[in-house]
Amino acid sequence: MLKALLLTAVAASFSFAAEPAAGPDPDVALKVLLTGNRRFVAGRATHPHQTLARLRELSKGQHPSAVILSCADSRVAPELLFDQGLGDVFIVRVAGNILDDENLGSIEYAVEHLGTRLIVVLGHQRCGAVSAAVQGGKPAGHVGKLVEDIQPSVEATKGKPGDAVENAMRANVLRMVSLIADDETLGPVIKEGKVKVVGARYDLDNGRVELVK
Repeated sequence: MLKALLLTAVAASFSFAAEPAAGPDPDVALKVLLTGNRRFVAGRATHPHQTLARLRELSKGQHPSAVILSCADSRVAPELLFDQGLGDVFIVRVAGNILDDENLGSIEYAVEHLGTRLIVVLGHQRCGAVSAAVQGGKPAGHVGKLVEDIQPSVEATKGKPGDAVENAMRANVLRMVSLIADDETLGPVIKEGKVKVVGARYDLDNGRVELVK
């Protein structure tokens, strides 16, 4: 009996809430990010929420307005390019901004437990991981797994006009968006409009972020 009660309690603690914890409207959160990016590009970044007072405030808990699945590239720093600060964005970073169980679990956690209602998949210009997938072959070590995960996007865009790496990068972003939308946990709240997932591209040359559709 005790074992059954404990199992029930554990299951309840990980169940997806019917209503995510209160967070900003996803369209509002997206506007905040894009407005911050415009400040960054214009050289007028305000560097918000970077004080010791903010640090102490966040010690009591966090409620980021967006979760961003971003490439691990050192030139792509979401907090900087969106002009955000401590506690504003929940970042999941991996080369090629690809999804695995751990990354998906991190996104689910941000939505379910932190109340985040906007998910952004952020690819970028001249992505090295995508370039490796376009070049083909079988890289040594764990890099090979990254290339394997991006390969479907390379195949989907093969032969299309334009730059092969750019085409594959955009397709990879949209593929990750689709996988998130089809997730058994996130899918229902996305379909109901409680949570929004969008794709975006960061330009290494000028710092601009644009939505990918």
